Amino acid sequence: MDTQQSDLVERLRAALTHEPSTTEGEMQGGVSFLVRDEVVAVVRPRGDLLVSVDPSRFAELATRAGAAPAESDGRAMGPSWISVAEDDLGREAQLHFWVEVALEHNAHTTGS
Repeated sequence: MDTQQSDLVERLRAALTHEPSTTEGEMQGGVSFLVRDEVVAVVRPRGDLLVSVDPSRFAELATRAGAAPAESDGRAMGPSWISVAEDDLGREAQLHFWVEVALEHNAHTTGS
């Protein structure tokens, strides 16, 4: 894991400290963060952030700066996943926005 990827992992970890059910694991060679046993985000090896989103917000969210439909091995992952470029996560407000989007979707899908 390179320094920028490590920094993003630490920032995401800090952003999720208020979620008592947060766990970490490995996914697609990156570091995944789960809340209530569901993946909310993954810091990928190339430094981008994979975010779990409400499919009904996909079109809106995919147009934000640095956001794009997520892919895995060259294939679209579907409307529940957005990839956010590392360069567009430099400010805390930017990371916080995506964390809140993911947690909102997580609360809806887990019933919490």
